[in-house]
Order: sequence, then structure tokens, then C-alpha cells
Amino acid sequence: MVTDLARINVRKVPQQGSLSVHVADQLESLITQGKVAVGNKLPTENSLCESFGVSRTVIREAITHLKSLGLVETRRGVGTTVLRATTEEAKPAERINPTTVEDILHLLELRLTLEPAAAELAALRHDDEDRRELLKRHEAFGRAHLEKSQARSEDYDFHFAIARATKNPFFKSFYEQWSQSVIPRAKLLSVEINATSSERYLERVHEEHTYILEAILSRDAEAARETMFQHLNRSRNMYAKYRDQ
Repeated sequence: MVTDLARINVRKVPQQGSLSVHVADQLESLITQGKVAVGNKLPTENSLCESFGVSRTVIREAITHLKSLGLVETRRGVGTTVLRATTEEAKPAERINPTTVEDILHLLELRLTLEPAAAELAALRHDDEDRRELLKRHEAFGRAHLEKSQARSEDYDFHFAIARATKNPFFKSFYEQWSQSVIPRAKLLSVEINATSSERYLERVHEEHTYILEAILSRDAEAARETMFQHLNRSRNMYAKYRDQ
């Protein structure tokens, strides 16, 4: 059954702040309050765009957030279905050393100031060679995930390809200095990693990479910036929760 959002008073979002967060918050509340029942499907992307008065990119980002909380799943040809009414966030580990958590958060704070701009520039400036490299690196991440790898090097290679596509040598050299240590999972010990939850987490990362890639290759600079920001911000918010354990 497809939920009719018109009957449950969905509000168009204010045009300030992160639009995808506004949409995700409304949808999350509707699901956790039982107004959209478990087993029901959300409306199509086009219907959600019309209901909330936002773009397809915003809706995709909001749905990705709901997936990260374990509330919904999306299947090709089926749509987005509500799985549960309580959140169950996918995480790479059960517990992480507090010092490691602080290192990860500091690095993500820095990346949040740089990489959305890099994605925006890559969307505007990438050439055919960059396009091939971005696709190659994205496919490599997908293969690594299917092979049950932590995909650390593949994750780094994808983000490095974006830095190169900016055509700004300082983005490239800055990313080279970081190397794989820029990827939070590279800082985790094997004993800290939860295999089952980590697999769900990497599935989410792969999907977020897909949206970043699509925005860059379609030369949608605004969407590239927004999808990269949300990708890193979701990661920061997730790792911040380890600080409270």
C-alpha cells in the first residue's frame, strides 16, 4: 500500500537550512509515530518532490538518511518500503576507543569544510578522463563491498578522484597528504568492527557515493555540494554518538 501524504498533513519545507534534513525529519516522525505504517510504501520520488516542494536530490538525501536509521529499504521496481517504526542505525563498530573517536571527528570536521567545495568544482570542471576514473573508482568500491571487504582503499580512491577532478592542484596535494587515514574505518581495530552492522553501513556509503557521482557527472554543482555535505555530515553525526557511550 502506498501512503497518501496529503491525508497526513505533510508540510512544504522552509527554504533555509538543509532541505533534506527538514524532509527527513518529517518523514521520520511520521514513521516513528505510526502515521506511515510498517509494510507501507512511501510515494514515488516525483510525488514526494511535489508534496514537499523540493528537488529530487533533496528527496534522495532524505530517503538515504531514513535508510541509515534502518527505517526503510528501497528496491528497484518496488519502491521504498517502511521496515520498522523504531530506529536501528547501521554502524561500523559497537564501541570505539575514545581517543580514536576524537581523531575521527576532528578529521571529519576538516573534510566538511573542504570536500563539499571539491565536489562542486568537480561537477563544473571534470573532463572525460575524470569521468572514466570516477566511474572506475565507484565500481571498485561496489566490488569490494560485495566481497565483504571494509573497502578502505576504494573509499579513499573515490574521494581522491573527486579531488583530482577539481583541476585545483592544492585539493589534490592536500588529499595525497592524508592518504587512507582520511577514511574513518582505517582508524578502527579489527576487534572493534561488527561485521553484520558494518556491511549495512557500507551499503549506505555506497549509495551515498552513487548520488555524489550522479550529481558530479550531470554537472549539477549545487547537488554535488549538498550530497557530499550530507554524506560526511551523516558520518560525523554517527561517530559522535560513540562519544556518549
